[in-house]
Amino acid sequence: MTLAASDSGPGKSLRVAVIGGGVTGMAAAQRLVAKSENVHVTLFESSKRLGGIIRTEEADGFLMELGPDSFITNKPAGIQLCKDIGFMDQLIATDAQYRRSLVLRNGKPVAVPDGFMLMAPAKPWAIMTTPVLSLTGKLRLLAESFVARRNGDDDESLASFVRRRFGSEALDRLVQPLVGGIYTSDPEKLSLKATMPRFLDMERTHGSVIRATLAEQKSPKSEGGGSASGARYGLFVSAARGLSDLIKSLETWLHKTGRVKFQLGCFVKHITPPDTTESRWRVSSDANPNGDLFDAVIVTQPTHVAAQFLNHESLSTLTGLLRTIEYASSAIVVSGHSLSDFAHKMDAFGLVIPAMEKRKILAVSFSSRKFPNRAPAGRILLRTFVGGAMQPELLQMDDDAMVSAVNQELTAILGMSAEPMFSEVVRYEKAMPQYHVGHLDLVARIEAAQASFPGLQLAGSAYHGVGIPDSIASGQSAADAILSA
Repeated sequence: MTLAASDSGPGKSLRVAVIGGGVTGMAAAQRLVAKSENVHVTLFESSKRLGGIIRTEEADGFLMELGPDSFITNKPAGIQLCKDIGFMDQLIATDAQYRRSLVLRNGKPVAVPDGFMLMAPAKPWAIMTTPVLSLTGKLRLLAESFVARRNGDDDESLASFVRRRFGSEALDRLVQPLVGGIYTSDPEKLSLKATMPRFLDMERTHGSVIRATLAEQKSPKSEGGGSASGARYGLFVSAARGLSDLIKSLETWLHKTGRVKFQLGCFVKHITPPDTTESRWRVSSDANPNGDLFDAVIVTQPTHVAAQFLNHESLSTLTGLLRTIEYASSAIVVSGHSLSDFAHKMDAFGLVIPAMEKRKILAVSFSSRKFPNRAPAGRILLRTFVGGAMQPELLQMDDDAMVSAVNQELTAILGMSAEPMFSEVVRYEKAMPQYHVGHLDLVARIEAAQASFPGLQLAGSAYHGVGIPDSIASGQSAADAILSA
């Protein structure tokens, strides 16, 4: 079977359905119409708004991100999309004044060692003065330079890699909370090859993460970030008035082409592949139960959702594989405060919590310290994370109980002395795909099963990266595959 346009002959229209109106689906639609004047896209989105988990709200002078609040720039897809739609002048960098992270140690927030980026100590001498680790833990971490590189290329968990190279204390006290804030995953299950292959490359090429980090610092192409700690905060950007502005600009760009039709509030029920009686894909929805016909379909939904409407018997192998990707749930409590209500100086981008501290929160992002104009003068905006793969039971709390639990933790850890001015709970059920050991092999099997159905593409955060640039790149790759077919 080959992919054919709706009508034969040059210059005829190619009809593509994009399922999902998050940034992945919108990026796929943008790529399709930007690269071919003969493509017409129908974008199906079950909610009444575009953007998926990207959502910005304003209230009482606070600018609140209810989903992701920034994206990294060393992965080019996000920046390139901003260039393509004329959004570059709206991007802002993180505030260098507070560019560091805190980590909880015996109930007290202490600074992540200067220059410690996830697990790469750019300033080994800073390790010797940190209160985060014991003397034994410091010496074991720095001894990584002398640990022999591992033979073999089979997948390895994050916990196994860090324990092997840096020791258990570095894993429990530093790496687990820092990485947990990104993937909300169990490090014993998290695939390093699928999430942070950079560190495997460091071991492979230099025999040591520390030696590789020091070599990178000497390179003229070294990525900047100043004396930050935690994530590589110097590489992150956001939008001046929130990331929803990026979605609005992308929506405006798509509308102007006249070749993208938006079906908002429209639930897809079934996607039926071509067969001997029908040469095109049929997308049935609550708006049209009989279905619309398309030459190609790009599905950007979470895999467990995609499997529900890719329910044709010929797709059973593919949907069976899609259902094997696990997802974690989490919640964000967004709250506004007076700065004077905290005993802590709040002089960082945020705080991460090691699982061994046994608290009811995963992390706290000091949003208005990361980016300007997020809170009025004398106020601070916080985003507190709850749940994830290691504490799913906490999501059983109702909103009031969750806010109360968060307030208790903020009081105990940061010295909060008054109730927040407001609190809003945002829940993300089964939203974060878990890249377990063997994930890349699983994705390869999914892609091999998908390849049996020309005109079908899968995209989104479940496959090759969970960040905004990864999701954009995934949508664009799916669009390119459709066009090249």
